[in-house]
Amino acid sequence: MFQVSREIHFCYGHRLLDYEGKCRHLHGHNGRAVITLEGLQLDERGMLLDFGDIKRTVQRWIDENLDHNMLLRRDDPILPLLRERGERVFVMEHNPTAENIARLIYERAAEHGLPVVQVVLWETENCSASYGGP
Repeated sequence: MFQVSREIHFCYGHRLLDYEGKCRHLHGHNGRAVITLEGLQLDERGMLLDFGDIKRTVQRWIDENLDHNMLLRRDDPILPLLRERGERVFVMEHNPTAENIARLIYERAAEHGLPVVQVVLWETENCSASYGGP
């Protein structure tokens, strides 16, 4: 089995609803996502997938949707104000936890046809969450 990984850095803000800790307040992170792909066969170039292909698909999606954006749950009461003021907001069905953001990136990579097996999201240099699919 062959595996390749690409690391993507991005900045985002969020807060957690129904949470008693300090993350219930708006705050930001310098996130780092590590996307791992896996497969049995290499192509004619001797590659599972070119790293540039991961960049063109997953990094482009992250840059357009998550980077320098506020990630909020769909029922966050601050959403109307941010939208009214023209702020960038990415709305999620569930709380924008590290776990849910990792799953979101995994799902987008899979939708682009990449053989993704795991996404690890580093929220800080000491804290990460991963999602590996169903």
